[in-house]
Amino acid sequence: MTAASSEAAATPWIEAAWPAPPGVRAFTTLRYGAGRSLSPFDTFNLGNRTAADGDDPAVVERNRAELIERAALPSAPRWLKQVHGTDVLRFDGPVVEDAAAEEHAVKELVADAAATSRPGVVLAILTADCLPVVFAADDGREIAAAHAGWPGLSAGMLEATVAAMRAPPERVLAWIGPCAGPARYEIGVEVRERFLAWGDAAEVAFVATRPGHWLVDLPAIARMRLARVGVHRVYGGDLCTISDSARFFSHRRDGRTGRMASLVWWA
Repeated sequence: MTAASSEAAATPWIEAAWPAPPGVRAFTTLRYGAGRSLSPFDTFNLGNRTAADGDDPAVVERNRAELIERAALPSAPRWLKQVHGTDVLRFDGPVVEDAAAEEHAVKELVADAAATSRPGVVLAILTADCLPVVFAADDGREIAAAHAGWPGLSAGMLEATVAAMRAPPERVLAWIGPCAGPARYEIGVEVRERFLAWGDAAEVAFVATRPGHWLVDLPAIARMRLARVGVHRVYGGDLCTISDSARFFSHRRDGRTGRMASLVWWA
C-alpha cells in the first residue's frame, strides 16, 4: 500500500474544500483505507453494479455499512440508480434514525441527482471519473448532489439540479469532487460537438491533442454552465481521478473498477 493510501486509512475520505454553510457536511470517499473489496475493486468500492464485471454484492453491502458506521451518518445514504440522465429526485420525507437498519429499506430509484430540505437526509453520488457535484443553500437548509458525466453535463444535468432546489441560484454554492482532470481526459469529435452545441463559450475548455481528439476541462464547463443559471460560488474540480491511482478509482484509466461515493447532508 502506498504512503497516500496508508494515510487514508485513518480517514478514508476527502472533505469537501468549500465554505460549507452551518451544519452542512460533504466528502468523497477514497479507494483505500476501508472496505473489503478485492482487486480490481480494492478496497473501498461502494458501487453495486450487478453486471458480470461487478463486485461481490455482499462485500459492497458490508462496505456501505462500514461507511455509515465510520462516518457516523445520520441516516443511510439515498443511493441512486444512475443512468447518465438529467432526472432529479427530492427526498423530503421522514428520516429513520437507525441508519444501519434503514440501509436495507432504502430503494434505489432511477435518477442522477437528488435534493432535500430535510435535516439528516444523506444524499449520495457514485463516480469513477464523472463529476460529483454537491450543492448547498448558503443558510445550510437545503442541499443537493448530482452525477454529471459528459452525457449528463452536456444535456443540462447541473442546470436541472439547480432548478429542482427551492433556494434561488444566487444563494447556492457548489463543490466539484474528484473527477477526470483536464490534463488527462481525452475525448473525440462527438463529445466535443455535444458541448459546443450549447454555445461557443465552451471552446476554451478544449485543447487539441491529435487529429479528431481533444483534452477537455469538464470542471471548467461545469462552472460555465452553473454561472449561466446564476450559481457563481463553485469550488473544487482540481482533483484528477485518472492521474491519482493511489486514492481514486478511474474507469478511463482501469476499465473494470470500483466507485467512490460523494455524500452531503445537513444537521
